[in-house]
Amino acid sequence: MARAAGVSQPAVSRAFNPKASITKEKRDRVLAAARELGYVPNVFASSLSKRSSKMVAVISGNLNNPFYSESLQVFVENFQRTSRQVLAFSVQDQQSSDEVMMEALRYPVDGIVMTSAKVTSEMVKLSEGLGIPVVMFNRSVPGTGLATVQCDNRAGGAALARRMAAAGARSFLVLRGDPQGSTSQERVAGFRDTLAALGRLDLEEIEGGSNYSGGYAAIMSRFNRPAPDWPDAIFAVNDIMAIGCADALRGNFGLRIPEDILLAGFDGIREGQRHPYRLTTVRQPIERMVSETLDILDQPDGGESSLRLIPGDLIPGTTVKARGEFL
Repeated sequence: MARAAGVSQPAVSRAFNPKASITKEKRDRVLAAARELGYVPNVFASSLSKRSSKMVAVISGNLNNPFYSESLQVFVENFQRTSRQVLAFSVQDQQSSDEVMMEALRYPVDGIVMTSAKVTSEMVKLSEGLGIPVVMFNRSVPGTGLATVQCDNRAGGAALARRMAAAGARSFLVLRGDPQGSTSQERVAGFRDTLAALGRLDLEEIEGGSNYSGGYAAIMSRFNRPAPDWPDAIFAVNDIMAIGCADALRGNFGLRIPEDILLAGFDGIREGQRHPYRLTTVRQPIERMVSETLDILDQPDGGESSLRLIPGDLIPGTTVKARGEFL
């Protein structure tokens, strides 16, 4: 392997260690040689590389978002029922998915499930060369041909737009999530396009950071001024941001939800359905999505290039109601 890449043996080890010091040119040479030779940098024993380990790596987004932790729990339960084990990784803020995926490839995994935002074509080629299938979970990466299982995010955003419009909303604020994530983009597009079709063009979009503190801060930054121009409705593209919004709206501005302002989220996390939130949201069918992911991993070709789009469930909650419903 070292000879094929034209580097030293220690350089090969450093190339597969995200924290090690190595030039990009050397790392690229090592990865190219690994793809060609089918080399697996295995922390256990290289002899296992050609046999099934019954381990699947699940690379999640930041677990501070309850959606990821709830999904991971379902993955663990389902994999264990099929006599497989989960090797869990989390992509932290300011960390690349490629870096974490490279770490996962050091183990003898039979497959990788990606729930984080992005993976580059270079890492896709590496995993393909090693014969390790990769499935995107509620994410899509155009141009990679990766198998994908996701909630119909666009349709979910559209359903929430229709519900808010039917409740009487005329002006809207959208809190976007990860700017690189297909999930946020699709939810916003479904919401925006539906409002346009309904003739509701008073729409503002701001960044929400995809987390509780980001949602809270976005509301404080946008409205902490004399005589704020409140919209009729706010759509946060995930529930954890919507919870941050609710706490800011109630705790700092004294607004009532939904009497003074309508609020909706997306994901259907458990925390969002507890008092005092009871969010109007679209619940992602995690159990079915995980089942579909396992089915793809069981396919001989790893479900290459397949897309399984699963409808979400509209949860009415209490944060979007027509004005007449609480008079």
